[in-house]
Amino acid sequence: MANQSKYKRVLLKLSGEALAGDDGYGIDPLKAEALADVIRDIAELEIQIAIVIGAGNLWRGRIGLERGMDRATADYMGMLATVMNAMALMDALERTGIMTRVQSAIEMKSVAEPYIRRRAIRHLEKGRVVIFGGGTGNPYFSTDTAAALRATEIGADIVIKATKVDGVYDSDPMINPAAKRFESLTYIDTLNRRLAVMDSTAISLCMENHMPIMVLNLWEPGALRRALLGEPVGTLVSE
Repeated sequence: MANQSKYKRVLLKLSGEALAGDDGYGIDPLKAEALADVIRDIAELEIQIAIVIGAGNLWRGRIGLERGMDRATADYMGMLATVMNAMALMDALERTGIMTRVQSAIEMKSVAEPYIRRRAIRHLEKGRVVIFGGGTGNPYFSTDTAAALRATEIGADIVIKATKVDGVYDSDPMINPAAKRFESLTYIDTLNRRLAVMDSTAISLCMENHMPIMVLNLWEPGALRRALLGEPVGTLVSE
């Protein structure tokens, strides 16, 4: 199929909860397979796909911090958990026939390649999905920031933050039925309003490098595909 997409290379930011069971924790093989089907659908557009996935389904650092855990220790545990999620997603993708590579910012040669920018780009050019695990490899940085950083490094056209909500609202739509959804926002508006798009470090990094961010509902049928074809979906954060 010819590439009909508006974008050539995208970075998909997923939460760990995308792999979780109904209780919000753990890795559910059925959810991993469902997620792989969503990604396979857009891979058919011949888009180069990189992924950063969080770890909230396995470890929430704030729980440790509330008990007095060292922040760096809590963050490193979260980074290790992202590699577990990356491996689960890799397995699900490869069972659908999509060649996948996991690269980790924390070196663990037995289970993942080390993160090497030029190698990651080469994998993408060969049509492989690349999953970046281990965050940035540094404590005090979120997987949102890892997504912004990796997208910039590999020359992605856009960061797509795939969530359970169909865009960015001025208040929580789960609580306020009258919440207003934004079709577009500037980086500055997003920061000033403290909207729950990505953390401020990630948004600032995207702003400095002119990297647009799209927020959409991962589980809305066809939403991700339509967004990549240039249809108005979700909320676009840009200049």
